[in-house]
Amino acid sequence: MENGTSYNGFFLPSLNTLSMLTFLIMYILTLSVNSLLIIVVRINLRLHTPMYFFLSNLSIVDIGISTSVVPKLIIIAITKDTSISRLDCALQMFFHSALVTIECVLLAVMAYDRYTAICKPLHYNTLMNKRFCISMAAVCCAVACINSSFHVTYTFQLPFCRSHHVNHFFCEIPVLLHLSCQDTWLHEVSMYIAAFTLGLSAFILIIFSYIYIMCTILNIRSTEGRHKAFSTCASHLTVVSLYYGPLAFMYLRPHSRNSPSTEKIVSIIYTVVIPMLNPIIYSIRNKDIKVTIQGILNKSKNKG
Repeated sequence: MENGTSYNGFFLPSLNTLSMLTFLIMYILTLSVNSLLIIVVRINLRLHTPMYFFLSNLSIVDIGISTSVVPKLIIIAITKDTSISRLDCALQMFFHSALVTIECVLLAVMAYDRYTAICKPLHYNTLMNKRFCISMAAVCCAVACINSSFHVTYTFQLPFCRSHHVNHFFCEIPVLLHLSCQDTWLHEVSMYIAAFTLGLSAFILIIFSYIYIMCTILNIRSTEGRHKAFSTCASHLTVVSLYYGPLAFMYLRPHSRNSPSTEKIVSIIYTVVIPMLNPIIYSIRNKDIKVTIQGILNKSKNKG
């Protein structure tokens, strides 16, 4: 399909062979490491705690973020058919937007979990009970789905008469708004306000949680106790930095210096790089996870 004016859907760019193979390898790694982490948490009873419950949810979200985008890119690269229907584009936009938002809120909930564990250890089991954890996970999903539904519904009510060729790797709301011949200023403002409110609220909760955590850690007398307390937060802090770092790079510098290429790189980081790195970061320094993985590998060798 080359005639973009007669086709009701959109056209995405095709990847070259090297880019396609890179995306494929990273996607397989993302599926593998996140699935392994979910299995490890499932089979090790010592990991049936709120922290690992949310970590498992984070792995599920990371798999979803990559799966919402990468398989379509690979199919396009193989078949050379760059078309994507309006329905597929809308679904891709909804799931990617919702899942990225869920990750943002989930990171804040995980920060609260660490705050409760370190600052209120005697009340931890009461505050972070099973019902509360499930409720928080449900709230993350609900907030993200409502937000994404609103923006996707509005976006696909617009007439796309400028072009049907999407200058991006996947269907993303800001990119499609630029294809509309209708004034989208009001929607763009509401979209950025919603994103800023959710992102900033989550970030503030994370910052305040870690301020209290640091104050508590500094009051621990033993060096070993301080090290143990901080080590439980180090992985989460690294993941938070990975999530908010690209956002800071994009929005804290002059708008004139942001190009479509820069926006594509940031999208790739959120879609492929971060979902692949998150479980690795959490596993590297976690003794329980490493021991469980070693046990799984030993069992596989013995069976072989």
